[in-house]
Amino acid sequence: MKRILTLLTLLWLGMLAPALAAGKWVATPYDPAKVMFEFYLDDPHKIGSALYWVRSLSNTLEAAPYNYPPDDLNIIVVIHGTEIVTLAKKNEAKYQEAVDRMRYFAGLGVSFKVCGQAAEDYGYALKDFQDFVEVVPNAITELAHWQQQGYALIVPQVLDKKIDIESIR
Repeated sequence: MKRILTLLTLLWLGMLAPALAAGKWVATPYDPAKVMFEFYLDDPHKIGSALYWVRSLSNTLEAAPYNYPPDDLNIIVVIHGTEIVTLAKKNEAKYQEAVDRMRYFAGLGVSFKVCGQAAEDYGYALKDFQDFVEVVPNAITELAHWQQQGYALIVPQVLDKKIDIESIR
C-alpha cells in the first residue's frame, strides 16, 4: 500500500511540475535596427506615448547584451498626423517635453521626416519647423521608399488608457 501511495504521489508531482515551471529569459540575437516608425496620431498629445516606442527599440539595442552604438541604428520617424503641430516652432512651449525628446533622439541619429502635403494642409512652410526636421514630399511615398530599402515598418498604437494596471493585474 505504501508503494502505491508513493507511486501516486510521484505521478501527481510529475503532473504538477509543468504547472509550477517558470518562464525563461531568451536573448534573441538582434541585428542593428533598420526601422521606420509611422506616426499618424489622432491627438498631438499622443506623440509622447509614440516616442516611447522609439525609446523602447533604441534602449534595448544599446543595452547589454547587444551594446550597439546609436550610430549603428537606422531609425526613421515619418510624421503625418495631428502630431505634426508638435514640430512647429511656434508650438514649442506647448509641446516642450516632446520636442526635447525628439531633439535628443535626433542627436542620436534618428531622422524625423514630416509629410510635405500634411505640412501644407496645416499651413506650415519649411521655416516653421524645428531644425532637426526633414520635410519630404509625401508620407505614403516615403514609407514605401524606405520599405523598399529594407526598413521594417512599425506603427505605434497609442490607445486611451481606461483601466489602470493595478486593477487588472
